Amino acid sequence: MKKEEIAELYRRLADRTPNPETELDFVNHYTLLVAVVLSAQSTDAGVNIATRDLFRTVDTPQKMIALGEEGLKQHIKTIGLFNMKAKNVIALSHALVDKYGGEVPADRDALQTLPGVGRKTANVVMNCAFGAETFPVDTHVFRVANRTGLAPGKTVEEVERKLDLTTPQPYRKDAHHLVILHGRYVCKARLPECWRCVIADICRYQPKSPPPGSEEAEQLKAVKRKLAAKAKPAGRPAKRAG
Repeated sequence: MKKEEIAELYRRLADRTPNPETELDFVNHYTLLVAVVLSAQSTDAGVNIATRDLFRTVDTPQKMIALGEEGLKQHIKTIGLFNMKAKNVIALSHALVDKYGGEVPADRDALQTLPGVGRKTANVVMNCAFGAETFPVDTHVFRVANRTGLAPGKTVEEVERKLDLTTPQPYRKDAHHLVILHGRYVCKARLPECWRCVIADICRYQPKSPPPGSEEAEQLKAVKRKLAAKAKPAGRPAKRAG
């Protein structure tokens, strides 16, 4: 995308969602960190359900340590990979108490030393907790960046680097939220809803998805059915009697 198109893309997304923010529920910097760690390969909605009761009473690393790994598992057992995540949350809580006086450090490199915290998680915490201009790349951001031509790249690192280089002010702080929300609700993985997309005319994705129920949509379904039928393996020949 050209520089002018990138600015226009962000302008339109910002007009549609003026105050974008994370959809994870949290009460302070610590619970934000825990929620982001738990959200890996899980939905924000699922994490919010699991942490609703947890964060009412457990909102510091000291309280999490007192709850213990087994106690935490009982709260988060509906989340994927909950055993490993519970272990990491208890371990990072110990690290916060031992190294940082129980506070979440406002430093991306320091955050990445914590168990279960990778670059994406650190970027999210830096952005949501401390207002840093970071560009966390999850599956939604990666997909939208490549489909639209906003920041095409073969790796998460390449997409993050391009977003950082090309995203203009005043959108840098909110860019991550604008793009992830667009990917979650409009530019969906299986069927992007191009017919209601505010950036469809500057997006590089082709062919654009037609509205449900339209003649174009029905034609597309028919083509997909034919392709699926051709792709089915031929059945085994019947055995001869005798």
